[in-house]
Amino acid sequence: MIPLPPRFQNRHALVTGGGSGIGQAIALRLAAEGATVTILEIRPEAAAETADRIRGAGGRASVVAADVADTASMRAAFADLGPIDVLVNNAGIAHVGSVLETSPEDMDRLYAVNVRGVYHCLHLGIARMVEAGGGVILNMASIASKVGIPDRFAYSMTKGAVLAMTLSVARDFVGRNIRCNCICPARIHTPFVDGFLAKNYPGREKEMFAKLSAAQPIGRMGEPEEVARLAAFLCSDEAAFITGAAYDLDGGFTLLR
Repeated sequence: MIPLPPRFQNRHALVTGGGSGIGQAIALRLAAEGATVTILEIRPEAAAETADRIRGAGGRASVVAADVADTASMRAAFADLGPIDVLVNNAGIAHVGSVLETSPEDMDRLYAVNVRGVYHCLHLGIARMVEAGGGVILNMASIASKVGIPDRFAYSMTKGAVLAMTLSVARDFVGRNIRCNCICPARIHTPFVDGFLAKNYPGREKEMFAKLSAAQPIGRMGEPEEVARLAAFLCSDEAAFITGAAYDLDGGFTLLR
């Protein structure tokens, strides 16, 4: 394997939700390129697995157990973090259903993690970056923030908010040497997808996996590592002229719209 360039040498990256899926892939990629990575997770055992993989490959990683939806938890977490050069807001949850099938409790639950959680990291993280003279922020939005997805009412609402927060932060802090972008993936093959199929389509997992894969014109779902490659570029100095951008990573999904 060709060694990766040390684009993040001497930089500290904070990745929320880095215990699995896309967050884990991003944490591994940033560490492989030289970053010291802190994994902020509500599931410390999952975060520890990612950290162990990073250390096993010769990288540097630590774990902070915190709930992004809880203000006190996040204040306590950030109090011990020190300077942050790269902030990746990846932690998020999903919900399936139209507005008629979305309860007030569903709305509150998704808002708490996907919107309030991103706010907490931005509010606390940007203050650190301003003090340090700059930094880079990457938010994980979704193609659902741009186009209508069937039965994703609450999820789409939250990811639309992430896109709006990205644009707002990019505009407000462009003069403070802080860049902020987001990635808008279509379906990515993560443990969430496998769990969703097992729960909702027992015995038909392969059939439904093929159907979901075919929704992308390219003929498959994306892989977490593909998101991580784009994430690493956007967080690196190679993307120094990019801010306030929302990158589709969708296998041609928007071609159908």
